[in-house]
Amino acid sequence: MKNFCIEKILNVFHWNHKLFSFYTTKNKKLRCNNGQFLIIGLNINKYYKLIIRAYSIVTPNYSNHIEFFSITIEKGKFTSLLKNIKIGDYILISKKSTGTLTLDNLKIGKSLYLIATGTGLAPFISLIQDPILYKRFNKIILIHGVSYINELSYKHFINKKIIYNEYINNKIKNKLIYYPTITRENYITKGRITELIIQGKLFKDLNLPYINFNYDKLMLCGNKNMLKEISEYLTKLGFKNSIINNQNDFVIEYSFINK
Repeated sequence: MKNFCIEKILNVFHWNHKLFSFYTTKNKKLRCNNGQFLIIGLNINKYYKLIIRAYSIVTPNYSNHIEFFSITIEKGKFTSLLKNIKIGDYILISKKSTGTLTLDNLKIGKSLYLIATGTGLAPFISLIQDPILYKRFNKIILIHGVSYINELSYKHFINKKIIYNEYINNKIKNKLIYYPTITRENYITKGRITELIIQGKLFKDLNLPYINFNYDKLMLCGNKNMLKEISEYLTKLGFKNSIINNQNDFVIEYSFINK
C-alpha cells in the first residue's frame, strides 16, 4: 500500500451503458507526463483483497484533479466494481505514473497522428491539452475509431470545449484535426482505421498527403488487432518503432491490450 495514495471520487459521468469517466482528487506530489497512466486499486471484499488495473490519465498534468475513462467489461472483476463508484467514495491511485505515449519518445516532425480505438482515446485527451505539443508539430490529427456513434466520448469536448483551455487556446487554431470513424453504424466517416489509412481515404478526407516517415510521427493506443496491423504497415513504409529512451517515428502503448 506504500506505493498508493487514497483519493476521493469527485464526479462520475456515464457516457452510455458501458462507458464512463470519473474524477478524483490528486496527490499534490504527483508528477506525470501527458500520455502516461496510473495504477488504480480497489478492495474487493471485507478482507481488503486488493486488485489493480492500469488506467491512462485523461486530464493534462497541470490539472488539479485526475480524470479516468473506463469501459465496463462483462464479468470483469475490476470494472464490475468500478462502474458502481459514486461521489464521495475512495480508491487507491499509484504515486508514480508510467507509459510510453510521451512526446519524449518521438522524433520531431511536421504532423502527429494520434490513433485510438475505444478507451484508447484517454491518453490523447491529455496530450492534446499539452502546449508543448503545438510547438513541436504543425498539425495534430486525432483519429478515434469506435463501433457505434454513442461511443464517441469526448467528441463535444474536442469540438467545442478545448478551445477555451487557457494553456492552449491561442495555439490550437488550425492545428488540431479530429477524425472520428464508426464501423457498425452509418456515419459521415465510416470504416476501420487500418483500412482508412492503407486505402488512403483518411488522407483524402482531410486533404493531407499520405504519411511519410520523414515528416509524420504517430502514437497508437487501442485494441491489439489495430496495433498489430498498423505497426506492421508502418514498418513496411519505413517508419521505426520507438523504444523507451529511444526517439523514433511511432510509439505504441501495449499496457492495456489484455485489460
